Amino acid sequence: MAAPPASPPPKDDSFARQLRGFGPIGVLAMVVIVAAQLLAPLSAVLALVWAARSRTPWSEIGYGRPRHWVGSALVGIGLGVVFKLVMKALVMPLLGADPINQGYRHLTGNWGAVAAFIPVLVVQAAWGEETFFRGYLFERLGKAIGRGRIATFFTVLVTAGFFGALHYLGQGPSGAQQATIVGLIAGAWYAHTRRIWMLSWAHLAFDLTALALIAWGLEARVAGFIFH
Repeated sequence: MAAPPASPPPKDDSFARQLRGFGPIGVLAMVVIVAAQLLAPLSAVLALVWAARSRTPWSEIGYGRPRHWVGSALVGIGLGVVFKLVMKALVMPLLGADPINQGYRHLTGNWGAVAAFIPVLVVQAAWGEETFFRGYLFERLGKAIGRGRIATFFTVLVTAGFFGALHYLGQGPSGAQQATIVGLIAGAWYAHTRRIWMLSWAHLAFDLTALALIAWGLEARVAGFIFH
């Protein structure tokens, strides 16, 4: 029995083209989506709505299928755990960071609050932030200034700086420093792969490792592991 014919791609329309462009409608859409980051993960939801209505291929915002789903998840989780431990024990002490994350100190030993915070990390951080900061912003900036080496370098810098600045609101200077470094590395990785799935798993593992250190009161011990 012959396979049914493939469905034709959705027809383009004027409004979709305007959403993809940088005229009044396209710029307004971008302003709304960027502003919605203050109510994260609303920005990620709006980015998906924008992609669907503008007829932007999902792969353009990082939603291309990974070569191996399980392998991508396992590698991402491993990298996220190691990266967090390296940041906590080596990088942040060199930057003079407080060994205790004061913004989340209330979670230490507070297992009910810890459990309630995990869905926030999954939805807002691992999925929402990667969709917005890597997927959506890279697509928009790539269309605006190009994807050459210099343009991509600029995109990585801008998205990392934005990522760090927003973390300043809840975590202060040390949180902003760490988030900027994470944004630079995640942005460079995304620029190379153009897929967010491994990054999302790594982001989740990074944050869950941080949460575990806070919950069990291990932050100071890990921060002083190398530099006593």
